[in-house]
Amino acid sequence: MSTEIKPVVTRKDSEDRGTGQSGGAVRISGVSPQHTPATKIWFGKVSNEPGFRSLPHHHGEAETGGYLFKGVGRIYYGPNYSEWIEMREGDFVFVPPHMPHVEANMSTTEELIWLTTRTPDNIVVNLEDVDDSVLEGYRRAGKD
Repeated sequence: MSTEIKPVVTRKDSEDRGTGQSGGAVRISGVSPQHTPATKIWFGKVSNEPGFRSLPHHHGEAETGGYLFKGVGRIYYGPNYSEWIEMREGDFVFVPPHMPHVEANMSTTEELIWLTTRTPDNIVVNLEDVDDSVLEGYRRAGKD
C-alpha cells in the first residue's frame, strides 16, 4: 500500500492560527506544514487593523512574497526603518531573507489584508520595538 498525498482544502474560518506573530500583524495559515502535507511552503493571510502595524521583525532564511489584497500598506526597512515602500490593492512585494522591517496599515479607518507566501515556513523573528515617530507618515488609530 502506497502513501498518497492528496489535495487539502482549508475552509474559511478553519485556518491554523498557531503561527508566528508580530504585534499588530495577525497571521493565519491557509497552507502550512502545521496542518497540511506541505513541506516547503507557507501561504496565509496577514491583516492589520486600521492604524496598526507589526513589531519590527524579519523572516529568517525565508523568502517572502506578498500580495496586497485590500488597503494601503507600507513596509519600513533600512537604518532605523527610515526607508519605505508603499503598496496599494493589487500590488505584489518581495521581502528578502533576514531583512528587518515593519508592516504598517496606513489607514486609520480601513483594514489592511495581505496574502503572503514564504519558504520554507512562516519564520517570524521579532526584534526590539521602535517608537511610531520614526516611521515617516505612519499614524496609529486614535492618535492625532
